[in-house]
Amino acid sequence: MSPLLDDRLVHASLTGSHAHLARTAGRAAVYAPEVATFCAVPADATADDWDDLARLLGSGGFADLFDCPSLPPAHWQPVFRVDGLRMVGPATSPPVPELAPGRALVELGPDDRADMLELVDATRPGPFWPRTPELGTYLGIREHGTLVAMAGERLRPPGWTEISAVCTAPDARGQGHAAHLVRALAGRITARGDRPFLHVVDTNTTAIDLYTRLGFRVDRPVTFRGFRVP
Repeated sequence: MSPLLDDRLVHASLTGSHAHLARTAGRAAVYAPEVATFCAVPADATADDWDDLARLLGSGGFADLFDCPSLPPAHWQPVFRVDGLRMVGPATSPPVPELAPGRALVELGPDDRADMLELVDATRPGPFWPRTPELGTYLGIREHGTLVAMAGERLRPPGWTEISAVCTAPDARGQGHAAHLVRALAGRITARGDRPFLHVVDTNTTAIDLYTRLGFRVDRPVTFRGFRVP
């Protein structure tokens, strides 16, 4: 494991850079509705911490524990488990090449929200909600005005920024859009002194190969888990 990047990413983000997007009770924290479903308790979580998280989420609520090092009480119902990899990007990023004519790299904002949600609906890049873009910068590629690809920032523990929601419309794949966006985001992240990282399902060899070519290396295996509050 990297000595700087541990397995408390959600907790560090919710109590740091994303504190303005957090709801808290005691030492438990969750993201505001429609931002993200991730929630967190400290690594040394006690029964009281899990009770606080249950109060935040409500009876029957969904506890998306990401790669939380602590597991909830046995009576919380498991919903899913997905094995993945954490990959860490280089400390410096090469220049981003020019796009072909008719294509433009754009920073996405509130006026682009409908296009972003339409692209997510077509590509299913992972958890993405109406307010997810509030987590950080989102970049997109527009081809003759149409949003055909995007990627953005998600978790932000101190000194690090996660790249997430990398997606390309089905009819625009194979043209290097994902690589262009990851390079562009990584460049912005390293320019402000952070280090980029990302997560990928461990069976997605296409994505792993792409990120490896872009200079990312496997940091450690991770396990994503979700539970239902009793």
